[in-house]
Amino acid sequence: MTDLGSFSEFEAEDDESESGASTEGSAEPGDPDSRSFDRPDIEARGSDSGVGALAVSEGLRVAEEADENRLRAYVTAGNRTDVRLGTYLLAPYPDAETLFCRVTGLEYAQAFRSDDATEIHARRAMRSSGIDERDYKLMADLEPLAVLYPDGGELHRRAPDRVPKPETVVRHASDHEKIRTGLDLPESGAFLGHLAVGGEKIETQASPPTVDYRLEDGETGADPLIFRHVLIAGGTGSGKTHTAKNVLRQYLTEDRRYAIEPGSGRTPRAAVVQFDPQDEYAQMHDDNPDLDEAETRRLDAQGIASDGHEDTVAFVPKVGNARYSAGHHRAEQQPFTIPFSMVSSNRWLLAGGQLNDNQYNALDLLLDRFFDERSGEATYDAFRNFLDAPALRQELDETGHVHEKTFDAVKRRVMAVPRGVFDQDAPPITDLVRDFVRPGRLSVVPTYHLTSSRAAEMVVLALSSLLIDQKLSSDPRYERIKETPLVVGMDEAHDFLADADSVQARKVIGKFTEAAKQGRKERLGLFLITQDPQDIADPVFKQLNTRIALTLSDEDAVSSLNLPTALESRVTDMQRGSMAVYSPDNSKPVEVVGLPACVTRHGRE
Repeated sequence: MTDLGSFSEFEAEDDESESGASTEGSAEPGDPDSRSFDRPDIEARGSDSGVGALAVSEGLRVAEEADENRLRAYVTAGNRTDVRLGTYLLAPYPDAETLFCRVTGLEYAQAFRSDDATEIHARRAMRSSGIDERDYKLMADLEPLAVLYPDGGELHRRAPDRVPKPETVVRHASDHEKIRTGLDLPESGAFLGHLAVGGEKIETQASPPTVDYRLEDGETGADPLIFRHVLIAGGTGSGKTHTAKNVLRQYLTEDRRYAIEPGSGRTPRAAVVQFDPQDEYAQMHDDNPDLDEAETRRLDAQGIASDGHEDTVAFVPKVGNARYSAGHHRAEQQPFTIPFSMVSSNRWLLAGGQLNDNQYNALDLLLDRFFDERSGEATYDAFRNFLDAPALRQELDETGHVHEKTFDAVKRRVMAVPRGVFDQDAPPITDLVRDFVRPGRLSVVPTYHLTSSRAAEMVVLALSSLLIDQKLSSDPRYERIKETPLVVGMDEAHDFLADADSVQARKVIGKFTEAAKQGRKERLGLFLITQDPQDIADPVFKQLNTRIALTLSDEDAVSSLNLPTALESRVTDMQRGSMAVYSPDNSKPVEVVGLPACVTRHGRE
């Protein structure tokens, strides 16, 4: 007992008070179940409009060099799930102008300074059902694409030239006209798909809510893009044939016409010739049985052709004993053969890829002599017999025109041409030109039934050379080709237009390069489809103004397309039917989703 009295009879109410382990609002350090202070329940007046506001904490800058721009927006908690890379936003100026932007980066940052790389934070996160968004900042990096401004009752665009004010409220671009103007999209043209972000179609307040992506086709006075050439690149299973069919079908409509000569008044429809190594395009004659009536009406209302093209003919090359089976389509079939006389203007058809310059010159001399001496029909068999004459070899060697070893090399190459490529029991293609190239007609040349890849190559190159030579000629033999707008489609284009160190490769690439350069003037368009764009010869590739990239897994293939970085990074992971479109003369680079169904028959049962 002390002066303070005895505490021996004092009893604690419970063990917790004795240990001091629990009082409301307190906890042991490190306890993941410790309580936090309750947030006050405050109700803001008014309503929010937009997704956030421009922040000036790190500066606000618009510059001539793209990498010097500095635009960041704070995204409010309730809008964060709706903002992703590629989202289009609007930042209005105090006057009637608006900055059209694209989200290029998203970053979470701490709203309050703290160290969250601790045991207590990690364990608390493991036991919680989510985070409180108000504890963090979501910052969006913005790329300024255009300034939109009204003039004369219409919306126009110009390059970004002014900086928006701090705390400017940014909003989703949901106005159809502002999106179209901001991205410089044409109002009309050949339909490709719908504008998208992250594989999802952009929706606006218009009806229908989607935004069409179309390829300029001359309605506004600009050059039709098809005559500036189109490339569709995609890996196996990416939907490139599906996409190609849908695009080509739009170029075959009755109202799609092109002026041939200024002031002539002639505006014929285009003819499309499609080289088809997998025998898929003749199906464009037939309707797609999986498209119901309601979907067809909806597409028709949007100006999208959605039926089979009746004027589709399969021009089937007759080569040796190869037989063509057409149970998968109902298109008319027209057999043809390649006359050996076509070699007279395309000597490289016989050369292949194995003759050097000296040997090619020898072949040139031999063909000149053969065609000069033939008084009758000049056939492939006759040329073989011509080379078999022993006196010819000896004469050319003794006169120094062709060394005997060079003669032998040329003869081996000529004899190695697959039998049956030339002069078969079918009409020569030169007699069928008016049917082969007809305004509004789709002429498909299938080669899948040919067992020799060399024979298929010769057929494709012989016919494409005929078309290009006549288109570019100032004195054409076939006026029908010269006077008809022409689209030359080539699937697996890398098999025919690859660069190589051979006479044939140089001749072919030179021919197609010149065709591409003159396409706009001559109304000749190349429509190339490939899974290996990196293998297409560079002189031809550089002329392809519109590049459509579906899913590609090969890094070399992706990099060869020279897409902007923002699009290139997405190509390897895009869903089937999604595509990156780079067409500088048509629009800003964009992501597009094609139609889920093919507008014509596609695939085999």
